[in-house]
Amino acid sequence: MPIQDTPEEWPVTATATPFTGNKTSVRTDEVEMPDGSRVKRDYQVHPGSVAVLALDQDDRVLVLRQYRHPVRQRLWEIPAGLLDIPGENPLHAAQRELYEEAHVKAEDWRVLIDLYTSPGGCDEAVRIFLAREISVAEGERFEVSEEEADMELARVPLEELVRGALAGELHNNCLVTGALALRAALSGDGIDALRPADASWPARPFDA
Repeated sequence: MPIQDTPEEWPVTATATPFTGNKTSVRTDEVEMPDGSRVKRDYQVHPGSVAVLALDQDDRVLVLRQYRHPVRQRLWEIPAGLLDIPGENPLHAAQRELYEEAHVKAEDWRVLIDLYTSPGGCDEAVRIFLAREISVAEGERFEVSEEEADMELARVPLEELVRGALAGELHNNCLVTGALALRAALSGDGIDALRPADASWPARPFDA
């Protein structure tokens, strides 16, 4: 049997939404187990996200440093954002986030990796893109606010991010996963073997 995740859905006999926020909510489902028993499962309902590992000609990754209140830390991250529009094309969302957060555009896009951030308690699905042949975007910079107004931008060698992740110095899931995935791709079949930017995404189906 191949090592591959497969779709499956156990019966839900009742559901409720005890909390609804601006972007996410909390749902309580009563789930029927294979033995016929029923249990309640609470989880965050999330629209999904995209992230961009933007690599320049010197093999440096564009990163940003942002305060994250839930963990009380300022984390190094890669540009990322929510899929705010149902059915939104994730590539278009990723291009928008790269422009808004870093004022950068890219000519070459690939799907780097897909993941669920915390499948035991949240249904968030994230697609991380690899963007290459990057350059400064035209026009005025996007006006940021709140935590984003205090962001720092930097370009860091890929190997330094891999080292920092393995040393426990970097913790953002998209940054860590993206850096390790790119290092694995470069050590394996190469970037040309990555999926195209418009590859299907069953976790978040999108319009072409």
